[in-house]
Amino acid sequence: MQQNAISPEVILPHLFRQEYAKITAVLCRYFGLQHIEIAEDIASDTFLRASENWAVNGVPINPTAWLYTVAKNKAKDYFKHLAIFETQVKKELPTETIQDGQAFEFDIKIIADSQLEMIFAVCNPTNSTEAQICLALQILCGFSVEEIANAFLTKTETIKKRLQRARNNLRNENFQIGDLGAMDIQQRLDIVLKTLYLLFNEGYFSKTNNQLIRKELCSEAVRLTLILVENQLTNTPQTNALLALMCFQSSRLEARINDNGEAILFEQQDKRLWDQTLIEKGNYYLVNACDGQEISKYHLEAGIAYWHTTLTTENKWPHILQLYNQLILMEYSPVTALNRTFAFARVYGNEKAIHEAEQLKLTENSYYHELLGHLYSDIDFEAAINHYQKAIELTKSKTERQTLTKEIERIKQKQIG
Repeated sequence: MQQNAISPEVILPHLFRQEYAKITAVLCRYFGLQHIEIAEDIASDTFLRASENWAVNGVPINPTAWLYTVAKNKAKDYFKHLAIFETQVKKELPTETIQDGQAFEFDIKIIADSQLEMIFAVCNPTNSTEAQICLALQILCGFSVEEIANAFLTKTETIKKRLQRARNNLRNENFQIGDLGAMDIQQRLDIVLKTLYLLFNEGYFSKTNNQLIRKELCSEAVRLTLILVENQLTNTPQTNALLALMCFQSSRLEARINDNGEAILFEQQDKRLWDQTLIEKGNYYLVNACDGQEISKYHLEAGIAYWHTTLTTENKWPHILQLYNQLILMEYSPVTALNRTFAFARVYGNEKAIHEAEQLKLTENSYYHELLGHLYSDIDFEAAINHYQKAIELTKSKTERQTLTKEIERIKQKQIG
């Protein structure tokens, strides 16, 4: 068999992230969600076999096809030989879900459909938002418990308990991994989009210093949303708006953090690091999102993100402020209110914005004090330092503390000067 020159150590982690969830989703069409662990065991065994085989024989020319072949054969063996299937599983499954091993296939359509259906299964409204995101990371994205804990800055035991409860709900609900109907789509699309939106935000506004996890959270959210856009039933204006937002935001990921892992404020970002290909994709999906009369929060946020990626400064901030005004009326949140205040400052000046910000009274919010520190930085040095110090006390992010400490040092230098 022909081999790739690339080493197993390099390609396997990438393939695991890309293909594990696909294999699991297809297997769940045959075993049913109530037996998702069987599907996951076969998927895991497939990758274990790959790590052992490729270490000796090298990586095959088409490693993805190799994985699917092994998974298919393992599934066939399970159907044929394991007594647990005959005694415990078969009688519980509807007859139509027990397919002959010979019919078991991994083809492009089955993989795409299975992933779409798994997304809708995982986004179970009976689970909390946090549990849905954890399930999405584990089942749809192949993240380990440790990686999920790192992403949430939470203990692994907490994540394990959260996942166990969520998985029980998933098994007990009897949601079928099969062809999704219009009613399934209509009932769950909003919660699916919200889960993917929050999944992306976990990466984009991550508090962890692990840049790999941070970027992969964003890329996985984009990948899953793209699956929705590519399916006729879920290719809605809202879905396109959400994907446009993700593309615009992702385009600036490389410019938001310096080599020391410290955040770079928007105005100080090197625009040469912005990914123009992602910006163009964002423009494409935003145009598609406007095919109709519907205006959602994703449309407004995508519009704000679009203006942030434009290089022109003429009327930029008034447009952004107008969109924030609409967004805050549609769905108020402290983050939206604070972001609106920043845009307000760019239009009307820092002094008026300070009054706007202080009216919010979000005194236990670190970003509130960070914003006030920024607004006071050229008006009242002591007030700026006090707010930055309060923000440092409130934030749990080491990266944010480093960034805020640098701002305090910068202001102190201005005082001396």
